[in-house]
Parts: sequence; structure tokens; C-alpha cells
Amino acid sequence: MAKRTVSLQLLLLVVYGVCVPASAQVCRLLSQPALPLLSAERDINIGAIFSIHISALLKMYPFTTKPEPTTCVSLSLREFKFAQTLIFAIEEINNSTQLLPGISLGYKIYDSCGSIAQAIFSGMALMNGYEETLSDTSCSRPPAVHAIVGESNSSPTIALASVVGPFSLPVISHFATCACLSNRKRYPSFFRTIPSDFYQSRALAQLVKHFGWTWVGTVRSRSDYGNNGIAAFEEAAKKEGICIEYSETILRTDPQEQLLKTLEVIKKGTARVVLAFVALRDFFPLVNVIAQHNITGLQWVGSESWITSRTVAETKEYSFLSGAVGFAIANAKLVGLREFLVNVHPDQEPKIELLKEFWETAFQCSFRNSGSGGCTGSERLAELQNEYTDVSELRIANKVYTAVYAVAHTLHNVLKDFRSSTNSSKRERPTPQKVLEYMRNVRFTVKTGEEIFFDGSGDPVARYDLVNWQPAGNGGLQFKHVGVYDSSLASEQRLQVNQEHVLWAGNSGQ
Repeated sequence: MAKRTVSLQLLLLVVYGVCVPASAQVCRLLSQPALPLLSAERDINIGAIFSIHISALLKMYPFTTKPEPTTCVSLSLREFKFAQTLIFAIEEINNSTQLLPGISLGYKIYDSCGSIAQAIFSGMALMNGYEETLSDTSCSRPPAVHAIVGESNSSPTIALASVVGPFSLPVISHFATCACLSNRKRYPSFFRTIPSDFYQSRALAQLVKHFGWTWVGTVRSRSDYGNNGIAAFEEAAKKEGICIEYSETILRTDPQEQLLKTLEVIKKGTARVVLAFVALRDFFPLVNVIAQHNITGLQWVGSESWITSRTVAETKEYSFLSGAVGFAIANAKLVGLREFLVNVHPDQEPKIELLKEFWETAFQCSFRNSGSGGCTGSERLAELQNEYTDVSELRIANKVYTAVYAVAHTLHNVLKDFRSSTNSSKRERPTPQKVLEYMRNVRFTVKTGEEIFFDGSGDPVARYDLVNWQPAGNGGLQFKHVGVYDSSLASEQRLQVNQEHVLWAGNSGQ
């Protein structure tokens, strides 16, 4: 029994990246190795974690056999688009003669399935690799990747940054906005290309005050994102003289009766303005219930997670959201991205099941059917109009693109200094500590003209577009740009609103 205990301790030490004594010789993983869904090994590799599937199926384990690999369901076209945008950026850098000349970047893309546990599992694999056999020399090797892009949600990112932070491996997120992640003591290697909710929450309070709304209700996701966002909003709102009538919480896994209780609070409330600081996936169950009960006449104020969701805006049943206002990440154009996206095809990598699953999701067909409803492979992505092929809204995808370039410019600067050092070998590769050191001071301009740099907390400058949902000709809603918020300006100049262009709830001009 004692021998087994020692072996287990040694295994845990190896898995968690701590060197074991030479006498330990070899350890074997008890479970299946975590393999990337998409990968290309090159000179230097970047890791990435996206919620490519919406959820992981929960299982009850009897602890009498090895657990089976996690089953993930419901492919997200938005997250798959993020993954392809990362590959697009890497290929663009590899074709550049200015950035990382003579060095090719590779990638290892993992799927967290919206699960904190899977995000941690993926992060461990990106640090340690996925060999089934580990020896006492495993700890002296460089990590499998030099930085990790991800995750798309705050809670998994908090877990990921907590696990890899002690090993100085940079994590750079495109969509984790929780202000808590700015804590350098807890998350020493975390960066992001999207602004912190520290700014968004205060901007929302200023917006509500600007329109003269002093009596509001709030709904938030019951998560790090929603809890921290609303807490910051309430603090700022109090200073602005804004009163909050109720504060409801929701989560996408809530039973119907819980959602109905929230709906009842909103119905009975006297506040006509509702601030929804809600993650997109948590928002769908709520708006479904509201649509079923035909609740109209409310003025919705949204957080950046859902305020530019075309899936929500183009659903005719959600027309009650007309007039909604909220802050969105600034839009961008990425030349060549659409052509890259529509050229993705399962035949490119026949062994990768994810590409077939994406094809089936995009075209609502199946490769297992030979008749009606079967996929032929001759379908054309260029003829589709959906969340994947649409490049008119690249707000978050651009942050993925920017994150890849932040890593590339950091590596470029490190390797440039290596080459100029007389003691350094041309083939020397940077350590995570060196990459982290250089990323703190990286500064560059992307092709869109935006200058990118990080403050002492790993955050970028906070700039937002103010968008307003207005009726579109097809019965859905469209996004109208009606203002901006820029945290780099003086406090009285940060919020600018073109109020004459705003359309309110019920399509009212007042």
C-alpha cells in the first residue's frame, strides 16, 4: 500500500510539472492523454483553448473502472470561427518576411467544452505535452507551447491562469473580461486583448446616468463574469445616484421554474430599464421565456457578451429587444479572413472528425446518411449566411487575431535579442519566463491601425462602441453605432453619444 502511495505522489508531481527524483525513472499516465483537436507542429508552437463545443456531458463515475474521455456536444460556430481565425493569423505570420523571419509558428488547439475541468486538463497538456510515458528528464524540457491563447469565458480562464501562472507560461485571452483577472498577485502571467469589465461596468453606469434613468433592475449570470460585473456596476451606480430595484441571477442550466421566478420579478418590477450583464449562453434561456410570455415595453441595456450577437438579433421572436443599447468591442476588418474561412473543408484533413462535425453543423446534414439530409461534401460555405461565414462583425474574432500577433511580436523581440547576444546559440529557444518578461513590454500596431500594448495588470486600453438595436428589413434587428467610450480620455470626455440616432424600446424616438 505504501509503495502505491509513493507511486501516486510521484505521478502527480510529474503531471503538475514538478521534477521527481532520478530514482523514480519512469511514470505512466493513468488516463488517456489529452490530445489537441487541431494542430500543426512547427519551430515554435502556440497553444489555444476555445469552447468549441457548448457543453460537456456530465457522467456519474462508479470508481471501479477508468473514466471514459469526456463527451462534448453542440458545436459552436462562433468558437470554431475563433479557432480558424487563430490559424489564419498564424499562417499570415508564417508568410511574413518581417515578423519572425526564418521561424515558423505552429499551433495546438484544445476544446474546453465550456467546462472548467476541461480547461485545466487542456492547460496541463499544453504545458507538459501528451506523451503517455514521463521520465525524470520530462521536467527539464521546455513546455509544449510558449504561450496559450484563451479561454473564451472568465471562469475557465481564471482556472487556467491559476494553474499555469506559477510556471510563468503566458496566457492571453480574447474574451475573458472579469476585472478579477487584473490581480497580478493571483494571475502573474495573464494578459488579454479585450478590456476588463472594470471599465465596462463604470461605462454602463455613466450611460444609464446620461439617459437620466435612476431606477433600474439588473439581471446577471451566476458566474465570475456576471457577479463581478454587476458588483462593479452597483458600486459605480451608487456614486451616480442610480437606484437598483432588483438584482436577479441566471445560469443556462437553471430549471424552467427558476427562470419563471426571474421572469415574475421582472414583470412585477416597476423599473422599465433592465441591465443584463449576462453571458450569451445564459441569455438564450431567459429571452426564450420572455418571448413565450410576450413581455414587451422594457428598455434593455446589455453587456458586450450578447449586445452584438447576430444569432439573438436576427431571431424574429426576440424583436422585443428592439431599442436595446450597450457597449461592444470595436469592430474591425480582417482582409482575407472570409476567403480563408470558406475554404475550410473536411477533405483537407480527412482524419480530423471535428471538420466533419463542423460541416454537418453548418449545413444541417449528416455524412452518415446517403439519401435526403446527407452531406455530400460538395456543399459550398461561400453560399452560406451564418455566424461562421459572416465577417461584418469581427469584434471578438479580431481580439483572437490580435492575441496571436501579441505572442508573435513578443517571440520576435526575444529571438532578436538572442541573435544579437554573442553567447547565444542560433537555435536557442526562449523559456516561458523570458517570453513573459518580454510580453509585459510588447508594443506594436496591427494591420487595422490599432496600437497594442498592456498595462501593469496585463490589460489593454478600454475602448468600446455604443450600439443600438434597431429594426431591420427582414424582421430581425440590426446594430447601429451611436457612440463611443474611451477610457484613455479625461473622465468627462470618455462617453460620447449621438442621441438623435438612438431608437428606444417600442421603436420610440424618445
